[in-house]
This record gives sequence, structure tokens and C-alpha cells, in this order.
Amino acid sequence: MSHPSRIQRAFTLVELMIVVAIIGVLAALALPSYQSYTVRAKVAELILASSSYTHSVTEKFQENTGATASMGVGVTIAALGKIRGGSVTDAGLVTLVGDASSVSVGAPVTVTLTPEIAGGTLTWSCVGTPAQYMPANCR
Repeated sequence: MSHPSRIQRAFTLVELMIVVAIIGVLAALALPSYQSYTVRAKVAELILASSSYTHSVTEKFQENTGATASMGVGVTIAALGKIRGGSVTDAGLVTLVGDASSVSVGAPVTVTLTPEIAGGTLTWSCVGTPAQYMPANCR
């Protein structure tokens, strides 16, 4: 009794190299998108961290019965968390700066929050640079 011989099949080196090349191309395409996404998420955190400053300005606006000239007086930006620096003008304009360090946002960004008064109500508008990292409401 003889056993029929079995033919063993395996991947060839060329097939394995093609798979490795495809994975490399996909990784090369995905990495920049992922990095941009993480910076945008950190910029959103930076804007969220600004709420204490915008709240202080809004509170002063309400205390001073709508006076806009001094609603930012005494409000200072502390370098904490994602915030690396910034300023608040006497008129309440809040500027936040994030930097390229890993503990900040991962790219040099500047976000400016502008108080706008309509009908006695204070609202905030947002602009930032570079625009590619800003949330939709800040572009």
C-alpha cells in the first residue's frame, strides 16, 4: 500500500512581499490623517479649556451692566494643560496659544475667541490658525 503524495502549497516570497507592500502603502496613507485627527482633537480640548476665561469675561459683562470696555480687565491666561500661553484684552478678546509639544496640542496653533454683543446678550465667535486643525465653527 502506497500513500498518495500530497502536494503542499504555501505562499511564495513574491506573494508575501506584495502583502507587505500593500500594508506599507496603507500605513503611509493613514498616518498623516491620524496625526491631523489627533491634533484637531487636542485643539478642541484647548477651546474647551478656554471656557473659564470666556465665563469670567461674560460675568464681568453682566456685572458691569453691559459695559464692554472693561470686561476683560484682570483676566489672565495661565499656561496649564493644552494652553501654553495667551492673553485677554480689556475688551474681552481671548487669545489662546497651543504649541507643538506632546503635552500641548502637537502643532503650533492660535485660537481667538471674540465676544459679540447682540440685543444685550454676549455670544462668542471663534477663529484660529492654521485652519486645518480648527473645529468647523472656528474656520
